[in-house]
Order: sequence, then C-alpha cells, then structure tokens
Amino acid sequence: MTDQTTAHSAKAGRRTALVLAGTGVFWIVMTFLGSKFGWSNRTRALFDLFALAGFGWALFSTFALWRARQTGRR
Repeated sequence: MTDQTTAHSAKAGRRTALVLAGTGVFWIVMTFLGSKFGWSNRTRALFDLFALAGFGWALFSTFALWRARQTGRR
C-alpha cells in the first residue's frame, strides 16, 4: 500500500469511528431526554431509527474498509 492509500484508509477509519461514537452519544442523550420530557413512543422510535441508520452505516463502512485492506485497493 502506498502512503496516499494508507492516509485515505486512516481518514476513512477516523470518520467511521467518529460517526460510531457520535451515534452512540446521540442515542443515549435522546433516550434520556425522551424519558425526562415524556415524549411519545413514536417520537422515541424515530430517534431509535436514526441511531440504527448511523450504526448501520458504520458497520457497512467498517466492512468496506476491511475488504479494501484485504484486497489492497485503498
């Protein structure tokens, strides 16, 4: 792997880590706020779906990074 591809892979890994951590914090905060303010289950479910989308993207991105490193593309 060249230095440029290694840098690109590292940048993508950092982005994935930040999205994963940010999604976790977002989910915890929204769950807390939902219980504190008595939001409806429908509203809480909407934030759960947002968190699920963030976690899904992070999983997909992690798998894509892993595959790229296995084949040496990035």
